[in-house]
Amino acid sequence: MKKIKHIEKNAKIVNKYLNSKLKGNPKKLYDAAAHLIVHGGKRLRPYMVIRSCQILGGKVSNAMPAASAVEMVHNFTLVHDDIMDNDEIRHGVPTVHKKFGMPIAIIAGDVLFSKAFQIITESKLSANATTKLVSRLAKACVDICEGQLLDVKMADEKKIPTQTEYITMICKKTAALFDVSCAMGAICATNKSNDISNLSSFGRNLGIAFQITDDLMGVMGDPKVTKKPVGNDLREGKKSLPILMAIKSAKGKNKKTILKAFGNSKATRNDLNKAVNVIRSLGIEENVRKQALKYAEKAEKSLSRYSGPAKIELITLLDFVVKRSV
Repeated sequence: MKKIKHIEKNAKIVNKYLNSKLKGNPKKLYDAAAHLIVHGGKRLRPYMVIRSCQILGGKVSNAMPAASAVEMVHNFTLVHDDIMDNDEIRHGVPTVHKKFGMPIAIIAGDVLFSKAFQIITESKLSANATTKLVSRLAKACVDICEGQLLDVKMADEKKIPTQTEYITMICKKTAALFDVSCAMGAICATNKSNDISNLSSFGRNLGIAFQITDDLMGVMGDPKVTKKPVGNDLREGKKSLPILMAIKSAKGKNKKTILKAFGNSKATRNDLNKAVNVIRSLGIEENVRKQALKYAEKAEKSLSRYSGPAKIELITLLDFVVKRSV
């Protein structure tokens, strides 16, 4: 599992840097800000920043502030997502607002967001590169907020969204941070717009493939892998791609079986298992994986002009993301 070792090695370096930046007083505030970081995460986004820098000949040290900034923004979104969803557990530990209380959790999220931009301005890159990094990350944060609201709106509406509406939502909510991770890595190595655009495209398409695969696992994934019960997203009424496809293609009794479990907090284990079995019988997994593969191929094409170890590791990450087992 060479690919995992590369990611784990990178995570240790990033964690050390992150921990050095998340110290201060009041101590409890910084403990809350660092809580999720300390207790898990693969650091995929920082990994993408660093490898995107290296693929263009840049140094890891030049990319480290940007990599840490992206991870801080990611964790900021997790803290606030958990508050919005009233989730109690993440990474196997209590969420920040459950452990530290709502007021401290909100402020801890704000600290992570603010620190991200502070770290970028303290980097040793040129003023022009620093400005580009701040601008790209700020734009991504706006996209994430817009995507989050699209997701909320989608959940509140009774109508089933189209696949295009779903892709638009995940492009902003999830893929924006993958996109900016690779773009920022490129900016840490070069000022060539073509290279920055290519890496940005790789990240965006990787992010879409990642979310599509993640949503598939949320419906029919192995609980040992997902840490969630089978059909969890179905019970919660999440309008993810596999569920949209299933509702659209199911007919008669099959459709009733899916809709009986969909968004029903009182659905029994038997109801969920029946619904998941129907979704499997409709060939939804194969269709969803085809969609993920389509975006993975676009991502790989974006790196066609490059070579070297960093490219190989980014492609390996892409394969890992798309081929994750359910």
